[in-house]
Amino acid sequence: MRALQLVVHGEPLRLNEVPTPVPAAHEVVVEVAAAGICRSDVHYRSGFPKVGPLPLTLGHEVAGTVSGVGSDVSELSPGDRVCLHYQVGCGVCGYCRQGFDQFCPEARMIGNGRDGGFAEQIVIPARNAIIVPPAVPIEQAAVMMCSSATALHAIRKGRLQPGETVAVFGSGGLGVSAIQLARVLGAREVYAVDMNPAKLAGASNLGAIAVDARQDPVADLLATGGVDVALDLVGSALVMENCLRSLAPMGRAVAVGLTSETMPVGPYTDLVNGESELIGASDHTAAEIEELLGLAKDGQLDLTDVVQRSVPLEADPVNRAMDELAQWSDVIRTVIVPGT
Repeated sequence: MRALQLVVHGEPLRLNEVPTPVPAAHEVVVEVAAAGICRSDVHYRSGFPKVGPLPLTLGHEVAGTVSGVGSDVSELSPGDRVCLHYQVGCGVCGYCRQGFDQFCPEARMIGNGRDGGFAEQIVIPARNAIIVPPAVPIEQAAVMMCSSATALHAIRKGRLQPGETVAVFGSGGLGVSAIQLARVLGAREVYAVDMNPAKLAGASNLGAIAVDARQDPVADLLATGGVDVALDLVGSALVMENCLRSLAPMGRAVAVGLTSETMPVGPYTDLVNGESELIGASDHTAAEIEELLGLAKDGQLDLTDVVQRSVPLEADPVNRAMDELAQWSDVIRTVIVPGT
C-alpha cells in the first residue's frame, strides 16, 4: 500500500510502497478516510522533536473505516466508522489504568513513535479505535483527534470554572475548538489572540472577542481586568510569557504548543505575587475523545469551518500544505483523503 513517510529529518515526506498491515489478535486495520495535517507534523518533519525510527509514516489525526479485525476483537466489526486515539500505551500500567496513557513508559504515538495515518491503511489496538456517531462527518472526526482533544485537555488542566474568562492565544485548529469548548464549559468571555486578520475574523464569528497580537495583547487583556485562564496554543516562549502576564489574580496559564525555546520566569513577579499558575498540558485522554464526539453529535462543537481543504495522498500537495502551515497560512486545517 502507499504511505507518506518521513525518511530524513528536515527533508520533504516521500510516497513509498509499504507492506499492507495485518492485525494481531487484539488489533484492527482501518482504511483511512481522512488524516489531518497538524502543526506537530511540521515540527516532526523539521527534526524537532525527533521522531522515529525512520522511515516513519506521519499522521496522528486519523479516522476511517474498520476493514479487518484480529481474532480477539469482538467490540468492532468491518464497516464501523472509527476515529483513532493516537497514544498507544501498554494498557496495563498504572498510568494506562487511570486513563493517562500519554505517560505510559511504553507509549508510542501514531505518526511519532509508530506508523501513522498518512497512508491507505493503519493497524492499531482495538481499544484505540472509537466509534464515530453517524451525525459527525468523518473529516471532522479526524481533526478532533488532536486539535479538539488537546484543546479540551488544556482547558481541563486550566480548571476553567463557569463565569470565568479565557484568552486563547492562537486561532488555528486548536484555537477554533478551544473557543467553542470554553463556551460550552461556561466561560463568561473568550478572547481570541492572533496576528492573522482572517483567523481573528473567524474567531469573532464564533463569539470570541478578537485581540490583535500585532498590537499589545497583554495591555488589552489587562485592561479588562486580566483573564482567569490563558492558553498558549502556538508554541512560543513569547506567547507563553504573554499568557502569564495577561492573568488576573489566581489565574492559570497553560502551555500546549511545541517549541524548543526557553523563557524566563520571575518566581515572585510572575507567580507568587498574583498566585499565578504555569501549567503544562500534554496531549489528551481517550475519555476526552468520547466527550468530544458527544458534543459534536449534539451540535455543540462544529468544525465545518476548520476543515478548509482536502488533498490526495501524494507527496507534492501534502508537503506544500505543510510548508504553508509552517508559514502561518490562512488555512486552518488540511486533511489528506487517500481515496481522492
